Amino acid sequence: MLIAIIVIAAVVFLTIVWAIYAYNRLIRYRNQTDNAWHQIDVQLKRRYDLIPNLVETVKGYAAHEREVFEKVTEARAMGMNAQGVGEQAQAENTITQALKSLFAVAENYPDLKANQNFLMLQEELSGTESKIAFARQFYNDSVMTYDTIRQRFPGNIVAGMFSSTFVPKEYFEIEVPGEREAPKVAF
Repeated sequence: MLIAIIVIAAVVFLTIVWAIYAYNRLIRYRNQTDNAWHQIDVQLKRRYDLIPNLVETVKGYAAHEREVFEKVTEARAMGMNAQGVGEQAQAENTITQALKSLFAVAENYPDLKANQNFLMLQEELSGTESKIAFARQFYNDSVMTYDTIRQRFPGNIVAGMFSSTFVPKEYFEIEVPGEREAPKVAF
């Protein structure tokens, strides 16, 4: 009888220890995912801070390209006001397209392309874009790890018990038009 009580107590104790470990592991990966999202947010803020300076520099050379400047400004505002991963990804698509238009305008102005301020801003924006891409990849990797742990047995039991705490995370995917199409090569 005593041995049975000891075995039952040991099983209960091990179950509690396992549940605590699984819970803490889920917390660690959820927090890592949240941190990764904040890193994206930092880089996006940096990008948003660069855009007005870039627009003002281009405006000095191409003042009559008002529509392009308005699109960039609207896209920036949309990005700054985005809520959630999906909305942010959609806003970033719009910003990317607007910036492409802005750089296309800049191509028509040789003096602008030679302007040191414009070149510096363009280089800084390019570096920021690389940092955003890296942060996005890290975030998506973190989401995959978190969701895998949350969905696999036995973590799914703990995640199910605390379903409001361990909600699924959304990937940060940016759709670039034509990105998934194979390039056409013609000779």
